[in-house]
Amino acid sequence: MSEARSRARVYALLGLMLLAWSANFIFVKLAVREIPPVLTFCFRTILSGVCMMPIYLLTRGRREAGTRAWTAADAPKLAAVGALGVVGNQLLFVVGLSRTSVAHGAVITALAPIFVLAGAAAMGVEPLTGRKLAGMATAVGGVTLLEAGRAQAGATVGGDLIMVASTMFLAAFTVFGKQLAANFGVIALNAFAFGGAAVLAAPATIAGVWKTDLSRVSAFAWVGVAYMALVSSIAGYLIYSYALRRLPASRVSSVTYFQPLAATLMAAAFLGENPGPTFAGATALVVGGVWVAERR
Repeated sequence: MSEARSRARVYALLGLMLLAWSANFIFVKLAVREIPPVLTFCFRTILSGVCMMPIYLLTRGRREAGTRAWTAADAPKLAAVGALGVVGNQLLFVVGLSRTSVAHGAVITALAPIFVLAGAAAMGVEPLTGRKLAGMATAVGGVTLLEAGRAQAGATVGGDLIMVASTMFLAAFTVFGKQLAANFGVIALNAFAFGGAAVLAAPATIAGVWKTDLSRVSAFAWVGVAYMALVSSIAGYLIYSYALRRLPASRVSSVTYFQPLAATLMAAAFLGENPGPTFAGATALVVGGVWVAERR
């Protein structure tokens, strides 16, 4: 396959991931209406881990070009990065979104490339120039403006702050996961991420099931959990890790440019959410700031 066709395929997959992750906001909202947020995360994680293990076992004999088999010495690094990407990011994502609006959550998630740049600069991989700092400041200004309309949007400061922390964990997974995906392959990285997260989530799952009357949970909520596990987590993270091997980390994370609009339109259509009066201006500042900071 030519380089141009290969790159086109990566961008097409990123487009599918954008739709999957945008719809994920809707399915999370449907699930947490009836299932406690932490238990929702646990169900999602357990199901993702159970589904990811057969994929890994079936493909471990066919390693991707340029990768090698992991050893016992590599396991702690793979497990730690997996915890960043699944436990840190996804637990905070579900809890944060249960306390804020889809519009706010999606705009804050769009800050991921800014945190990726900050992480790369902290590691000495990429210097911070005046233009990048200006872009970062603009994006932060957009989030500040977004907070001004949170009452009309049905958002809370606490929920938004949790979403910021979730996005920071996603950025950490992006920065550290890129090299691991290149060394050991996309499937191995995600197997450690979801398998390890499932083990960590098991005790909380047992405790949550004991305290929750699941007989009252509707089919819509269970569909939400299944979507989160199979489409957003398994398919989405596989595409994300696959793209990380073939494109710069900041460019892969820039797919979040379009997520605020896509997710907010879905929330308005399916959940009847009102994004609030500051949404358009805040989104323009966040996306514009990220673009300025990342522009080569």
